[in-house]
Amino acid sequence: MSDAELEVPASSRGYAKGRARREQIVTTAAEVYADVGYHGASLREIAKRAGISHVGLHYYFPSREALLAAVLERRDEDDTARLGPKEYSPTAAVRHLVDLADHNARHPGMVELYARLAAEAFSEDHPAHQYFTDHYRTTREYVHRALRELAEQGALRDGVDPRVAAAGFVALMDGLQVQWLTSPDEVDMAGVLRSHLEQLLKEPSA
Repeated sequence: MSDAELEVPASSRGYAKGRARREQIVTTAAEVYADVGYHGASLREIAKRAGISHVGLHYYFPSREALLAAVLERRDEDDTARLGPKEYSPTAAVRHLVDLADHNARHPGMVELYARLAAEAFSEDHPAHQYFTDHYRTTREYVHRALRELAEQGALRDGVDPRVAAAGFVALMDGLQVQWLTSPDEVDMAGVLRSHLEQLLKEPSA
């Protein structure tokens, strides 16, 4: 063992190792769901690909739903880093959500995972309940901030309430995902969101 390792308490090294293993499991699970979809992905297959026993996986994630929530948290982080605006502006913020819908249309496995888990997680004792509570609150606040600033710039149509419109925008995003999963050839998620946004603005966005 190196001098540097000796200087780090064993408990801290164990925590770092456990956290790294947890991140590895989440990464593997995301890959499995992307490869084989919601129904094709089993915890045993995820454990096998991650190089861990089924019992070991349950040590880190006591239920499938807890693991799915962690996968969605990772997806949100990655999407923000990959697609989020480099410089914030209210117009860039709402465009980001339209771009996100376009991105989701190329990743049906994750969209299905999200939609199925969202339908189950309304109960407070569900392992993914807190994820969706935080996710919806954060997304509404993100859209509300953008629409409020657009209103302050005089860019929103008269009578549009930014807070109400933000909740409606988020509801539209989720509803479109369910429709798209049912009829992917008939529903253009990004196109509908873009059209809805244009209806909120006085002038078409560039």
